[in-house]
Amino acid sequence: MTAPDLSSLASSLSGRLTLPDDPAFDAERSPWNLSIDQRPLAVAHPDGLDDLRAILAAARDAGVAIAVQPSGHGASSALERSILVRTAAFDRFDIDADARVATIGAGVTWGPVIDALDGTGLVIPSGTSRVVTPAGYLTGGGHSWLSRWAGLGAQSLRAAWILRPDGTHERVDDASDPDTMWALRGAGGLVGIVTQLEVDLLEAPGMVGGVLSFDAADGPTVFRVVRDAAADAPEGLGAFVSSMRMPDAPMLPEHIRGQSFVTVEVLARSESDLALLEALRAAATPTEERLGPITQAGMAAMSMEPEEPSPGGGSSHALAELPDAAIDDFFAWRSREEQRPLVGFTLRMLGGVLHEPARPAFATLAGAAWISHSLVPQFPGTPVEPGLASLAGLDALLRPHRAERMVPTFLGPGETLEQCAPADDVARLRSIRDAADPDGVLHEGRLPR
Repeated sequence: MTAPDLSSLASSLSGRLTLPDDPAFDAERSPWNLSIDQRPLAVAHPDGLDDLRAILAAARDAGVAIAVQPSGHGASSALERSILVRTAAFDRFDIDADARVATIGAGVTWGPVIDALDGTGLVIPSGTSRVVTPAGYLTGGGHSWLSRWAGLGAQSLRAAWILRPDGTHERVDDASDPDTMWALRGAGGLVGIVTQLEVDLLEAPGMVGGVLSFDAADGPTVFRVVRDAAADAPEGLGAFVSSMRMPDAPMLPEHIRGQSFVTVEVLARSESDLALLEALRAAATPTEERLGPITQAGMAAMSMEPEEPSPGGGSSHALAELPDAAIDDFFAWRSREEQRPLVGFTLRMLGGVLHEPARPAFATLAGAAWISHSLVPQFPGTPVEPGLASLAGLDALLRPHRAERMVPTFLGPGETLEQCAPADDVARLRSIRDAADPDGVLHEGRLPR
């Protein structure tokens, strides 16, 4: 199909429209995961609502779609025949500590919000990365350190300001539009363009957290201890257990380059929630411990998430169970030389209030016991095929233990929302989208039309 002429849109915006002949186009179209090749018709940088409305109108007239991607995270397709919209200009946020509410613009990243809460005794259910936007994270479900007592990030969403496909801009909540709120809590921007969110703040003045490291040989033992502790772990405990096998790559710090080890990261509402650590110390001797009072900002810094885009692969699974045989099979498989491309494998403990969501939402992990996430970096000059083979092998190992639902923020490239919900919920979501966007001006995202 012939590309539509978008020059008139470019001249009408107060913000900026970058077209393919612009030298900046390649950089602006790139997502956070640089291994995904997005090929939109243009990249729009609106500076406000008037610009967003103009982009909507131009897309409808041209018969193309709008794909909103605030910071490049969550990319899953090429975005052909689409205008890619960045919302960085919607960059304001406000903390109302008395009301326990944060109001956050669609272009804000987690870092400034977390920093603003430091010292208040309040927390917000952000993820592990400071550079992800709350808009993308919360409307995609969002699992965090706090999820066992606060629920998925989507559960903290009180209300949202959205620009509907017909150009109407309005605040919606559970009282005014329950269907839209249900969809926004997990299905992303399928029903409108989010411009601002109202989010719960939670009290957690005495958090304790940190990391215990163990020798790689203790991996099966450590995984079992964490698995066994999950059955009666207090809701206030968040725990991630990881098996790391670092490559001998010059860009890595000397002390971990070429090393293999196991870690258990914990964040607890209070010290009384940390009984798991005694069981760990009794079963295996930590090679290092860093534990103590911590803020949400401190925990985000400790997570050491990348702050610059890079190419890479990975996969995630929601698991209903983690039997001994699955742990043994995993570590036997992981020890093989051909699995070296799999650098990191992490299990996140679920349960707690995740089994009983407080607000209606498309996204839920009710019934799931674990989320796994694996990482296969793509270093310059190295082939991608060995890493893809490792991910396929891991998928085969874990498939028998999968739970019914996955949270959308953990979906990989090409995976759809049909993997996150039973058929009735997917049908309801399609119905809500069809009513909100009958012309299909919003990109189909992870729900193919």
